[in-house]
Amino acid sequence: MRNYRYLTLADREALESHYLKGERPQDIADALGVHVATIYKELKRGDTGDIDRNMRQGYSAKLAQLRLQKNFKCRGRKVKDGQKDPEAINT
Repeated sequence: MRNYRYLTLADREALESHYLKGERPQDIADALGVHVATIYKELKRGDTGDIDRNMRQGYSAKLAQLRLQKNFKCRGRKVKDGQKDPEAINT
């Protein structure tokens, strides 16, 4: 069975540092001990919309962390109009 884990802010900052040095995503994945697909997904999550000094899409670790936290808040069961909050029922 595989062990999945989310990247921490420190991992994202390390990714940002390696990325700014111009390293390949495969090399970054090897350094962080994750799959290369994780790096590509993370680069997409932290895309700033600008071009960095290496002429690649910009990446911000803090922006990626904020987007991840926002996505976590949107998870879970949605409350329909007219229904009580599920958490309020249990408390």
